Amino acid sequence: VLADSNSIISLGDKVLVVCASEDCEAVTAFIGNRIEMGEKEWDTPDSKLVSRRILITKPEINGKTFADLRLRTRYGINITRVNRAGVDLIPYQGMQLQIGDRVMVVGPENAIEKVAAVLGNSLKKLREPNLVTIFVGIALGVLLGSIPLLNVPQPVKLGLAGGPLIVALLLGRFGPHFHLVTYTTMSANLMLREVGIALFLAAVGLGAGDGFIDAIAGGGYRWIGYGALITVIPLLLVGIFARARLKMNYYTLMGLMAGSMTDPPALAYANGTAGNDMPALSYSTVYPVVMFLRVLTAQIFILFAL
Repeated sequence: VLADSNSIISLGDKVLVVCASEDCEAVTAFIGNRIEMGEKEWDTPDSKLVSRRILITKPEINGKTFADLRLRTRYGINITRVNRAGVDLIPYQGMQLQIGDRVMVVGPENAIEKVAAVLGNSLKKLREPNLVTIFVGIALGVLLGSIPLLNVPQPVKLGLAGGPLIVALLLGRFGPHFHLVTYTTMSANLMLREVGIALFLAAVGLGAGDGFIDAIAGGGYRWIGYGALITVIPLLLVGIFARARLKMNYYTLMGLMAGSMTDPPALAYANGTAGNDMPALSYSTVYPVVMFLRVLTAQIFILFAL
């Protein structure tokens, strides 16, 4: 029997619970004793329950929670997983849904069809790019980056790197509150990545190419050596500790190392080598903190030197 808010639990009932691994012990202590039952024992011959992934594509759903939609009460279904940007999340009543999320729905087939109509489930709508949020984020980021945080004696700013980064994080977290669609199709996402990396490398090359030979010949090779030591030794120590002591996944560690250097080319290499999104996820976790600290600390060091 598919459980809903009106189901009554009695002694001797067997309940199939889907939860996070760290919550398993608490759920078991609250309900009773844990038992072992195979999937075949749950899938009885007269069962008419099916599972299906439904895509959220309706703009009015963006930013709403499961408590707002009341899908379980209205249609008698259960949501067991929410897949967002390739990561499976455990749903809860207060979780905010976003366009592009894929929810795993379990229930009677006719009820699932009704839920699909409520959520959208139209792949065609996701193919249309949402450029407004991107350009609003860039404009607000440039504005934020130009605001001086300190005036001692030279103004300390987030700049064109830190400002858009902070605004992007805020839009990703609070955008659904203001019905801003932050979803970008995978093809557009990859295109923006490749164009950004190409422009970044081109700008670095054009900026560093002028006078490069003269700088090397004038003793610049010593500074290159110092920079290599300062960069490589801490990364090797952290990488060895994370791999040997913390047992961190190798692909996650690749993204962590690239993010700690705020190095988009290293991320591109890590993604190509791994063949999955694990380096990108860990990269996005550490990159904002490192970029923020790098922008501020460099300017603060210059102020102290003056």
